Amino acid sequence: MKTLYFSISLFFICFIVYATDIPKEDLPVISITTGISVHFISPEPIQFADISTDAIVGDIPVDNVLRVKVLSDSIASQVDETVVTIIGQSYIAQFNLKYVPEDLSSSTTTRIDILPKHMSPLEFPEITMTFRDMKEISRDIVIGRRPAFNNVMSKALGMKATLNNIYAVGDYVFIDVSFRNRTRIKYDVDQFRFTIRDKRITKATNVQDLEVRPVFSLYNNSYFRKRYRNVFVFQKFTFPGNKVFTIKLDEKQISGRTIELNIDYRDLLHADTL
Repeated sequence: MKTLYFSISLFFICFIVYATDIPKEDLPVISITTGISVHFISPEPIQFADISTDAIVGDIPVDNVLRVKVLSDSIASQVDETVVTIIGQSYIAQFNLKYVPEDLSSSTTTRIDILPKHMSPLEFPEITMTFRDMKEISRDIVIGRRPAFNNVMSKALGMKATLNNIYAVGDYVFIDVSFRNRTRIKYDVDQFRFTIRDKRITKATNVQDLEVRPVFSLYNNSYFRKRYRNVFVFQKFTFPGNKVFTIKLDEKQISGRTIELNIDYRDLLHADTL
């Protein structure tokens, strides 16, 4: 959870390229009252948020949610005309908060979805692709792309793992994989692990795997019964030819089923482009 500090950072302001000034009276009006939190839902991770008064507190409980609440000892005049500024990976959005007395708060909305009509575009040089872009590309891969790899697979304990596609898009690599459960017992997903390891490992060898973490995954299913397909997005990476990139899926059981899929360096080099 991130606690907000109510000061505007020049670091963020210097990267606002396309944002335009919007008169305060033209900002979307959001009602707020004492004792009820209002949640702003962003389509992408929130990079920065600012609240123009100390009478309202806020935090970011998860990456794409800003939660704000009126302090119990605040007065209406302190809350009225408060401007909330939210900056995502590719946009800035501002809202005008209006205080509503508790006895008139039945129509107060507790969830505000940040829509395209609320956004003005931004550009951060260090962000070359937003989560929204990654989601759109990943969906296109799953819906519109047929598997291009037919011989990269593994089987274990009634499970089958298959590499479908690898795509290089700018500074990112999209890896499309499928899992099939041939048993009658549903598979409860514990975790995925992604490592770079030596191709040949002997018991006498002291091996240290290099773990690689995805920056985005299309789905986060907790279980599947028969089939599961997902796209994982990584910062562009390479590794020596004597190593393999391993995707490991673990089950939530004391003696759970585990399956690994090894991707060779030459397969990575054959990544398609979008």
